[in-house]
Amino acid sequence: MERTLVLVKPDGVQRGLIGQILGRLEARGLKIVALRALQMDQALARRHYSVHEGKPFFQGLVDFITSGPLVAAVFEGPNAVEVVRNTMGPTDPAKAAPGTVRGDLALTIGRNLIHGSDSPDNAAKEIALFFAEGEILSYQRATEGWIIEP
Repeated sequence: MERTLVLVKPDGVQRGLIGQILGRLEARGLKIVALRALQMDQALARRHYSVHEGKPFFQGLVDFITSGPLVAAVFEGPNAVEVVRNTMGPTDPAKAAPGTVRGDLALTIGRNLIHGSDSPDNAAKEIALFFAEGEILSYQRATEGWIIEP
């Protein structure tokens, strides 16, 4: 099974959309295996967005993600990274299709509600920034046979 990191960004928390955003991913069949609310500090934000360091928008990303509480979650399932990315929609909500999180709930790139890892390798790195291995659960849901083919 593949795992991926999802962050409900401060705008999603402030707008009361945590349940709706996480619920869309659960409704797709993904399973939450770790979950926590936190206030990201500058050091963690800089590590999380390190691939963008040196770019003109880097400091804006850091300032926004540290501006309020967020929710971090690890989702697990077949092709979890791709499923989350498709459910989120493109970074620019104006280009996101209806039915996606961003297409239905966001208006601008800078306030696009959600982050999802862009590859399995990056997912592993990002998950490790937010969760210790012992904080990630491994369990079976009674419904998995109805969601995932053997």
